[in-house]
Amino acid sequence: MNVMEAIKTRRSIRAYRDQEVSRSDLLEVLEAGRLAPSAGNRQPWWFVVVTDPDLKQRLVPACHNQKFVGEAGVVIVGCADPKMKWHMVDTAIALDHMTLAAWEKGLGTCWIGAFEEGQVKQILGIPDEVKVVALLTLGWPAREGTFRGRKSLDEIVRWERW
Repeated sequence: MNVMEAIKTRRSIRAYRDQEVSRSDLLEVLEAGRLAPSAGNRQPWWFVVVTDPDLKQRLVPACHNQKFVGEAGVVIVGCADPKMKWHMVDTAIALDHMTLAAWEKGLGTCWIGAFEEGQVKQILGIPDEVKVVALLTLGWPAREGTFRGRKSLDEIVRWERW
């Protein structure tokens, strides 16, 4: 699968099979995030990898009761150093690299932006001075994600000037 095919076919997955994600697959997905670009190459991120079933279940209420958070094989919590300019964007880029690397392997992902940061920090022991940017579920899809249309280039691109 080439990058453009991954971009065109990737979907948010909210139902996962009860099947372990191999350590080698997980490490390749994490490597894709590690290699992501960042402003000034500062790499202001950390990733908390959660595979423990009890911890994943404890994250469900912190993620506004999105039950699939507890069903995914892995939850990756993207964290950043808020003292670094562009930390949110940089960490989002790294997480997006992970979504594409995962999809190439047939693994599904879903961005979790609806969460209570304080609860996630408490559950996972994340220091107060660290920002939780987003969570990413990862696992083997139980069913296909739904395609949601996108605006055309004509609607979103301005050439040279607005």
